Amino acid sequence: MKKILLSTLTALSIMTYNSEPIAAAGNPLITGQGGPFGTMPFSKLSAADMKEAVLEGIRLQNQEIDAITRQRSVPTFENTIVALDRSGQILNRAILALSNLESANGTDDLMEAMASVTPKLTEHSTGMMLNEALWNRIKQVYELQDKDTSLTPEDKRLIKKTYESFLTSGADLKGADREKLRKLQAELSDLNVRFSQNVTNGMKDPSRRLWLTAAQLGGIPESIKAAYRAAAAEALVAEGKPDDEALYLVTVYRPSYSPFMTFSTDRDLRKKLYMLYGTGNQSGQFDNTQILKDIANIRLEIANLLGKKNFAEYQLQNTMAGTPEAVMNFLQDLNKNYTEPMRRELDEIQEFARKTEGSDFVLMPWDYSFWSDKLKNERYAFNDEDMKPYFELNNSINGVFGLATKLYGYKFKENKTIDKYHPDVRVYDVFNRDGKQIGVLYADFFYRAGKRPGAWMTEFRGESKDDNGVRTLPLISIVCNFSKPVGNNPVLLTPDEVETFLHEFGHALHGLSSEATYPSLAGTNVDHDFVELFSQFNENYLTRKEFLDGFAKHYKTGKKMPKELLDRFVKASQYGAAYSTMRQLGFGYLDMAYHTITEPLRASASVKDFEEKAIDPVRIFPEIEGYLISPAFTHIFDGGYAAGYYGYKWSEALDADAFAAFKENGVFDRKTADKFLKMLQSGDTRDPMELYIEFRGKKPTTDALLERDGVK
Repeated sequence: MKKILLSTLTALSIMTYNSEPIAAAGNPLITGQGGPFGTMPFSKLSAADMKEAVLEGIRLQNQEIDAITRQRSVPTFENTIVALDRSGQILNRAILALSNLESANGTDDLMEAMASVTPKLTEHSTGMMLNEALWNRIKQVYELQDKDTSLTPEDKRLIKKTYESFLTSGADLKGADREKLRKLQAELSDLNVRFSQNVTNGMKDPSRRLWLTAAQLGGIPESIKAAYRAAAAEALVAEGKPDDEALYLVTVYRPSYSPFMTFSTDRDLRKKLYMLYGTGNQSGQFDNTQILKDIANIRLEIANLLGKKNFAEYQLQNTMAGTPEAVMNFLQDLNKNYTEPMRRELDEIQEFARKTEGSDFVLMPWDYSFWSDKLKNERYAFNDEDMKPYFELNNSINGVFGLATKLYGYKFKENKTIDKYHPDVRVYDVFNRDGKQIGVLYADFFYRAGKRPGAWMTEFRGESKDDNGVRTLPLISIVCNFSKPVGNNPVLLTPDEVETFLHEFGHALHGLSSEATYPSLAGTNVDHDFVELFSQFNENYLTRKEFLDGFAKHYKTGKKMPKELLDRFVKASQYGAAYSTMRQLGFGYLDMAYHTITEPLRASASVKDFEEKAIDPVRIFPEIEGYLISPAFTHIFDGGYAAGYYGYKWSEALDADAFAAFKENGVFDRKTADKFLKMLQSGDTRDPMELYIEFRGKKPTTDALLERDGVK
């Protein structure tokens, strides 16, 4: 996942919040002090420092914008568009620090600071978009750009993107409508933060975990048992209780939840954990049910205000898909191709389970992972545990980083002198084929309490170039939630975790490789339905032996992963592809349902009824009373993927089609890799479809995706 930060990070804002300077003494975010290459001085930063720097950054950027609008000279590309794009550097630095650390560490002081500054950031950003003087200058540059023969294609792209950003944000609104938009954006921003923090705090709720004994851990591998025992000890100490070696702790965090659902032989406990996972944030202190309706309603109101019938129509106008109709056609086409294969998969799993459970056994969602894993193991003599010994973490780091070495000539050297925001974080200097440093990469692998669930890539500073073409090094971060080592045992990753690592590393390469001039066109600042191409492309290599042979060696024997094991993994992966796709389609349909409403959701409206109706066309299992996706669906209610969740499958079609080019020419073919690298380097400096056709020689189709999944 590419983490989408607040709109303020585009450095486009104007609203005056505080005209008085804030004392900057001792605050390195304000004074500009930092480590090598301008890295963040984390050890010197407190949540209060970050909050202070955000407020001071707002004030300073206001001065920069004021200078643009007050000048008497005729609006030009340089004095208006470029000046705007390069404004707000202190604000960007501060909010990137605060937002990223709030997600990665999740302490109360960081959450409080983020909640405090968010309304001010939204006010700041919305005010800029509604600044008539600034808008008039932008319009003038846009309308007269053809007369300026000195403009490069990238310059014109920046003009176009800036103009469209203001236009779609309400810059042409008049009178009371302008103030109405300002108010709606402020409300929405506050709701987004509340939704996200409710999910984070809800995951930590003591009622959403299982305290178990060894007798209740039937089927659980010893390495996972050790992790559950360590989690119990840590939790008991944190709660001021004596450790009890007879207790094991299972939580709803993915590194704990997923293995239990896959291996536990206790069906009742699997169901109990499944319900704990899917019944959070529906009531009590961290209830999101009304908040998500308010978010959907405000988004509809904003879309209507800006002349669109629903939020999806508004949100999709500057994407590869373009319209809600195109998105739904895409999702429905996948539904048509994958429904029957998915039903066959489920029927086979149910029949397999009935050999043990009896002829009246009905497969339920808490059974899927367990019995599908058992069937894979019988049919292909495979389960995830077979591959884990070959995916020791340090070897996997070398392997995943080595993919960029083989494709693009990149090299990674750990730098232990650069300040880190947590002891678990590792920092690497990144060099290109010519030995020139192109960026710094932070890698934060392990789960910890307070850390947001999932995995993501983000940045502490994006790439750009100054007037002399001197490149600012990007500071990129990837964050995962792998289980921490227990005692002297090595960290062994599942195939799914290696795939996650490859995915986020693909996003990281997008940010590290960027060769754009202007900040807002650099790196991952591309269309939502294009950004996942580069992450999902990397996942293809998990099934290639010529890649795995470079690092996937048994942590005890040093032997390479056998081809026979990999072949079984590939076949097993294809077997579950239809189910996995239909599950993703459920999320995509739900996302589009919330964002294609044309009438507000009533306060009394049932979230359960809405959700069930939305996903009914792609339903996998019967309705489960009390289980809901929506109240914890951070991707669409806070994560920046509103009306954009389809982008994952859209990008899968792109990545499968792109990897087909490598399969045709060789998976490490230098010429093909160089063409793919050009897309990585281009950011948003060119139209994404134009870039893709230049790489592939044709428009993408779903044929390669269907073939890869064994559907076609």
